[in-house]
Amino acid sequence: MRKNQAMTLPERHTVAVLVLDGLVAFDLGTAIQVFGAARDAGLRRLYKTRVCGPGPVRAKGGFTLTPDHDLSLLETADTVIVPGVDAGSTVVDGTLRADVREALRQAAERGARIVSICTGASVLAAAGLLDGRPAATHWAWGETIGRLYPRVRWNLDVLFVDDGDVLTSAGVGAGADLCLHIVRSDHGAEVANRAARRCVLPPWRDGGQAQFIERPVPHSDGAGTAPTRAWALDRLAEPVSLEEMAEHARMSVRTFTRRFREETGTSPRQWILRQRIAHAQLLLESTDLGVETVARRSGLGSATALRQHLQAAIGVAPTAYRRTFRQPAQTTS
Repeated sequence: MRKNQAMTLPERHTVAVLVLDGLVAFDLGTAIQVFGAARDAGLRRLYKTRVCGPGPVRAKGGFTLTPDHDLSLLETADTVIVPGVDAGSTVVDGTLRADVREALRQAAERGARIVSICTGASVLAAAGLLDGRPAATHWAWGETIGRLYPRVRWNLDVLFVDDGDVLTSAGVGAGADLCLHIVRSDHGAEVANRAARRCVLPPWRDGGQAQFIERPVPHSDGAGTAPTRAWALDRLAEPVSLEEMAEHARMSVRTFTRRFREETGTSPRQWILRQRIAHAQLLLESTDLGVETVARRSGLGSATALRQHLQAAIGVAPTAYRRTFRQPAQTTS
């Protein structure tokens, strides 16, 4: 299946949520809630969401869950979702039950869409389904999971990665973003927005948006593009060309573009634009600067360009965004 190609859906698309020991219950609830909230204009549910597993599983938080279905559900499910696991074998030593591995591989081979939320990506990696592919997971687990599964092209800078028939997300809230992205891809923005409203969630966050992490740029040994990304972030208000970025990284333009895409999942120009939009959002939220000034300081040039880019990215104008997200000024007694 080509990336971003809409799937041909049966009348009721079956989503199988696979639970394993160490289950992160929030991720399970996210999938159930979002797909359960996806309805057409007549409020008919568009997905059948079922929970399956190899047997009762111990969840993070101190309880045991018994799924209604066993692994045979994966033989017919249209989409398979693996929620996060905490301190399970796939995030500690790279092992996975043989029956789970085989069920996942067979589901992928027959064409089911395979999805993970948070550290559920380690389950897909242990099953060999992410080898050579870009994938996301929670940034806090990135170093550990990266060592266990070096064949995966981990991208810890983004909320989720859509690689066509395999989709992975970062942690917690990013799982909701990915589920809404899937609903939007399957049924369009109106259905996804309706589901978001039912779940009281933001209707859209770009998958390439950065995770909230304790460091703005991933650690690098100096051989990758991270130092150049940090350099570019300090110059968002200035024109920054692809050639200048490649020169800073001491690479040819062709090599730099390839390495950049491998590390971030996007092109340098797309990445710069996303960072400028994100900086404009921050300025709108946290300052009283005029729209022209915000556009200039974020490198978007003009109020017209800012309006166009913000409308395309999140569907609202700068003034509407500021009204919604402007943080009230702190007062002191």
